[in-house]
Amino acid sequence: MALVELRGVCKSFRKGDQTITPLDHIDLDIEAGEFVSLMGPSGTGKSTLLNLVSGIDHADAGTITVDGTVVSELSRSKRADWRAANLGYIFQTHNLIPVLTAYENVELPTLLLKLSAKQRRQRVELALAAVGLSDRAEHYPRQLSGGQEQRVGIARAIVAHPKVVVADEPTGSLDTETTEQVLELLQRLNKELDITLLMVTHDTDAAQIASRPLLLDRGKFLEPAR
Repeated sequence: MALVELRGVCKSFRKGDQTITPLDHIDLDIEAGEFVSLMGPSGTGKSTLLNLVSGIDHADAGTITVDGTVVSELSRSKRADWRAANLGYIFQTHNLIPVLTAYENVELPTLLLKLSAKQRRQRVELALAAVGLSDRAEHYPRQLSGGQEQRVGIARAIVAHPKVVVADEPTGSLDTETTEQVLELLQRLNKELDITLLMVTHDTDAAQIASRPLLLDRGKFLEPAR
């Protein structure tokens, strides 16, 4: 059984008098430890798929199963509880809280778990070390570069030891050099820590670092984007 399974997943939205269907009976399996990238034109359902897998949104039809839990059958509140314990999310624009240090930003997801103060500290320190920012733990976001902010965001996504990490355009707001550094970091975390990654990107080069690039267009998967 794959770690992530989508079967017959559909999602539609109303826009004026039109019905838009970004996902039309989608099937997808992601194995534990895989790094999957999603490419496709704007509006083709890439971010929608991330939001469904992460339980932020709810599918109109079909089932979404992550590590044996049928996420698509959970209530909104139970999906939120499940997400806190099982999923990490990397945003395009970091979404760090400016009045908190790097350490405190990374610690936030652990506050929702039943961990002792010592266990939280150990996890935060390990996550910051994994992204190479142990020496920036007490810095505030305004004291960090864009690349460092994104690395804090990545540390925050992995600190709770999630079953899967989803990344929505994680390099979309970065320059070329910093993009390469962040992509190398994601690839290293995937290989060295066996983190399962599902990443949306518009960047063809970024997509190719994944072990399995996929192309999504008009609600369907097309041929792999290699």
